[in-house]
Amino acid sequence: QVQLVESGGGSVQAGGSLKLSCVASNMLCGMGWYRQAPGKERERVADMTSEGTTSYDESVKGRFTISKDNAKKTLYLQMNRLKTEDTAVYYCGACRSGSAYKYWGQGTQVTVSS
Repeated sequence: QVQLVESGGGSVQAGGSLKLSCVASNMLCGMGWYRQAPGKERERVADMTSEGTTSYDESVKGRFTISKDNAKKTLYLQMNRLKTEDTAVYYCGACRSGSAYKYWGQGTQVTVSS
């Protein structure tokens, strides 16, 4: 069982930056970030294996950076050059289960205005 609590969402203008945080009860599994926009399915944003290997969706590559601090049991998502299409609820996930994650946080809203 992994408990996840996200924070750091908010409203920002296009071109701005936000940094999301996800505090985990443990970081024994791979973790990542997904997002869900209104009327759309949840989609992958970025992943990090327990060893630290990262991968990104093409839509965010070069703008977003996933990182973690094992001592703080915290996963981060630095989001730069935000676009209006990045508007969504962002979810932190842990422990791969098929194409998604077994455990999820409650989500944090990110709104990017033009």
